[in-house]
Amino acid sequence: MEDPKPKKPLNKYIRLTGAGLQMGITIYLGAYFGKWLDLKYPNDKNWFTIIFTLLALVISFYSLLKQIKDINN
Repeated sequence: MEDPKPKKPLNKYIRLTGAGLQMGITIYLGAYFGKWLDLKYPNDKNWFTIIFTLLALVISFYSLLKQIKDINN
């Protein structure tokens, strides 16, 4: 039997491009969900938008740092 060819690792630049795209989508979804909650439950300030956007930022930075650590190993 033939051994299957080992998979080539993705190019580092392609992985970083994907990480940037993932960050953008995560932050957009956090802001969108926060705006939706602010429309559904109105208050004097847009607290849901602020909270969910900041939460999405923290999650996306954590994910980015984790992916960079994996790339460097």
